[in-house]
Amino acid sequence: MFRHIITLLLFCCISLTALADEIVLNSQHPERHVVVKGDTLWGIASQFLKDPWQWPKLWQLNRQEIKNPHLIYPGNVVWLDQSSGSPQLKLLQQELTLQAGVIEESLENTAIPSIALHAIAPFLNLALILEKDPLSQAASILAAQDDRVILSTGTRIYLDKMGAEHGPNWHIYRATGSLIDPDSKEILGQEARYLGDAVVSLYGAPASAEISMAKEEIFVGDKLLAHKPEPIPSHFVPHAPDSAVTGRIISMYSGVAEAGPLSVVAINRGAHAGLEPGHVLAIHRAGRSIKNPAADKTAQPIQLPDERIGLLMVFRVFERVSYALIMQASEPVNKLDRVLSPQ
Repeated sequence: MFRHIITLLLFCCISLTALADEIVLNSQHPERHVVVKGDTLWGIASQFLKDPWQWPKLWQLNRQEIKNPHLIYPGNVVWLDQSSGSPQLKLLQQELTLQAGVIEESLENTAIPSIALHAIAPFLNLALILEKDPLSQAASILAAQDDRVILSTGTRIYLDKMGAEHGPNWHIYRATGSLIDPDSKEILGQEARYLGDAVVSLYGAPASAEISMAKEEIFVGDKLLAHKPEPIPSHFVPHAPDSAVTGRIISMYSGVAEAGPLSVVAINRGAHAGLEPGHVLAIHRAGRSIKNPAADKTAQPIQLPDERIGLLMVFRVFERVSYALIMQASEPVNKLDRVLSPQ
């Protein structure tokens, strides 16, 4: 016996003509693309557009709609219709047929994401940039059962203090250093690395708790901050900042000296500079300083122009710092490379 799900035949027809001055098709674009599990909106757009971050403009979304774009699902067909002489992207949502025994899953749960969420998941609500350094006032691990040095899941720990006002569930963090603006030398915030979770069983000074999950090794002296669940965004809509933004990459993660696509970096601009999740910035490498071979030895060196080497997209914003995911890179990205509004 077959169960049928009849879905609406949906065409999202977007004329590219009005946007010709801003949007350019990829010179080797396909005629169509069948969406499969693992696709991202950015990846699909890169097949059709020279600048894939501009795909929201194809929907001509207004400021409110841009926060809730059309969803695309595996099985949909994205194709380029040029029959009218004016290219149009169309999204065809076809009829789906499920055989007996197949579990029906909500389309909302299977919609493809804008970017690769697995690359940024640890930074969405666990990695922290603390601009007022609350770790200095946070509860500290004083000791552990049996005088253990390396603490892991199931270990009983003792804290210097703990009140009951925030409940029993806490995250364990370790300060990893200050983020410093390379231009002003100002401290922008204190970065903290998430280590695991603990459940408090006895409040007071001292207090006791048990490590319920250890992501990595935990030590005496590590700090506890209250667990404050935050909604994790599943869709980011790439778009340029409303005003010009210029900054620098100040930190790179995953233990790399040079970063590439799907690497997470921190930049020295945040909400104070008008940034928000989804903002796309171009990555520029400073031009080299060279001697003019046609001039004498006393001539001033020539500064070569900066070169664009990639794109990144901001996904988490603090007051003066943001986390961003490198989406494209034509060469390795380095700390202190410039980021600015795309042209």
